[in-house]
Amino acid sequence: MAVAPEKASELKQIIQQQLLQMDVHGRIREVLAETVREELAPEHQELSTEDLVKALQQQGIINDIMKELKFVTDVSEKERTSAPKPSTHFVDREPPVLKKTNIDPTRRYLYLQVLGGKAFLEHLQEPEPLPGQICSTFTLCLHFRNQRFRSKPVPCACEPDFHDGFLLEVHKDSLGDGSKMVDATTMLSICDPVHMVLIKTDTFGETTLVASYFLEWRSVLAAENSITNIAVELLGVGSESKVSVGVLNIRLEMYPHLNKTLSPEVTNTQFALERQKTAEKERLFLVYAKQWWREYLQIRPTHNVRLVKIFAQDENGVNHPVCSYIRPLRAGRLLDAPRQAARFVSVLGYEKAPVIGGGGGKQEQWCTLLAFLSRNKGDCEDHANLLCSLLLGFGLDAFVCVGTKAKGVPHTWVMTCGTDGTITFWESLTGHRYIHRPINPDDPPLVEQPKPLYPYRTIGCVFNHQKFFGNCQPSDAVEVCVFDLHDESKWKPMSGEAIKSVCSPGSTSSVPSFPPLCASTIDAAVTSNEIELQLRILVSEYRKDLGLSTVWDDHLSYLLSPALAAYELERTTSVSAGNEEFQDAIRRAVPDGHTFKGFPIHFVYRNARRAFATCLRSPFCEEIICCRGDQVRLAVRVRVFPYPESACAVWIMFACKYRSVL
Repeated sequence: MAVAPEKASELKQIIQQQLLQMDVHGRIREVLAETVREELAPEHQELSTEDLVKALQQQGIINDIMKELKFVTDVSEKERTSAPKPSTHFVDREPPVLKKTNIDPTRRYLYLQVLGGKAFLEHLQEPEPLPGQICSTFTLCLHFRNQRFRSKPVPCACEPDFHDGFLLEVHKDSLGDGSKMVDATTMLSICDPVHMVLIKTDTFGETTLVASYFLEWRSVLAAENSITNIAVELLGVGSESKVSVGVLNIRLEMYPHLNKTLSPEVTNTQFALERQKTAEKERLFLVYAKQWWREYLQIRPTHNVRLVKIFAQDENGVNHPVCSYIRPLRAGRLLDAPRQAARFVSVLGYEKAPVIGGGGGKQEQWCTLLAFLSRNKGDCEDHANLLCSLLLGFGLDAFVCVGTKAKGVPHTWVMTCGTDGTITFWESLTGHRYIHRPINPDDPPLVEQPKPLYPYRTIGCVFNHQKFFGNCQPSDAVEVCVFDLHDESKWKPMSGEAIKSVCSPGSTSSVPSFPPLCASTIDAAVTSNEIELQLRILVSEYRKDLGLSTVWDDHLSYLLSPALAAYELERTTSVSAGNEEFQDAIRRAVPDGHTFKGFPIHFVYRNARRAFATCLRSPFCEEIICCRGDQVRLAVRVRVFPYPESACAVWIMFACKYRSVL
């Protein structure tokens, strides 16, 4: 079989790397030395090639090499003749032992290897996990130029055993780059860093953000042989953003190797110029923002207590303009409509940023999108920023609103402005939508005013990726606000040019680009069955402790499915459907003289034991699970609805039917 010259050299390189990795050359030298000592000493005879091969076979070295080499034979004729495809990002699931990636020999790749960690001192006393024992794990999530990767989970330890490699395509067609092989000078102008997020998952499946780091990879352009090793010190997040949490050993390598490397002086000068340019843009924006704020306070002295937020801190404690946390985000084929996007954002977990110590103060932390998606939960600001970005991607005129809820609790939500002037509020934590109809305080008392259904009390400002408006109406109460953003007597705008200078994706800025959303890796049917089976066991055990027997009615369980599907449809579209058929089916399944009771409940996690404990807190559910009577039959149905990023909505319905005995 003829092989193209570039493929032949690529194969040789792969084989050479495999041999080096297994230290085959060293082992062969040892066997040769031993064979020479044993065979050659007595008679001083010459050893043939066959003798040496036989010796290597006896030592098991050849067998070891053959085991390591994997041959792929199931390649169709179409694949053999088609042009090489650019690499795609790995699917966000636990990776198998070996991955096949299409490599285009005409393009540049950055091979990033994580070769272990050290000095994770928080886990110094962590005991060695026993085989099969569930333990806390670290997972590393990466984003680079529209590509996302995830490492294999490794047990938490002082020196975590990370050994993962990620092949990052430097020049991408999808980003408008040309298809030619890029040189070092062109790559030096690509200022996108590799964003690395370290997540800890505990034994209950709860995730914690440990560190977020932006790796400057371009130092490899000046490295000898296009290979460099870096020790990356990771700092904590939030209030611990100045504290070291550990060190990762990283090896960077360019594929194919550069014919001509740059000098370190050139790369360092480029980095210094970029930092200087970014700092100058941010300084000018800060000067403008201060001037804008002074003008805003001069309109009305009470403006200084309104929630007008111009800057926000990210997980690393770095201040960014709030507009930089928003960007139109298209979900491809993963989400089909704005309301589905709102449902997806609402099923991502809600958790306030952790605070060390008491006092009830709120820790401010607006996470970057990769950090939010990697841990699958965040504060209300993270949810609102993501929902606003998705709605902008769907072509709506969306803004994030900053204000308060009842009792003056700070809150953020999303607003869309219709072409007909309709103002719609979107609650990112629940997916609920509210139409805003302002109350006119000048109307006579007898005029009936609309009663607001939304939970929002005051509003200080609204913003998106291009615009920022401060509320300068006499009252900041939401119910009396008029959202005519073009009226400068009601909303004080910021300069669009000033916002664009620091927030546009093309600008040299410290704001990371947005990662693409990943498809779900959850098999809905399998997961639904698993949770349902676990719940059946938990219910049977619970009833056994009460001295009650348990008889399951599989047919009744199946009949609960349409109700669960209708509940999720209603949450997504606000349209109720299929209730008549469900009620008719239940009436036919429950005989005369029998009573039916059902209890639906909704979760955003897949832990059956935790869900069961929550269900028992409801007296209605406990009444069903502890049902006593004649001919008691129990039913449970679980339906998992998967969403992008492996988020999911889990609907559970417990039911029972029994004969009423008076």
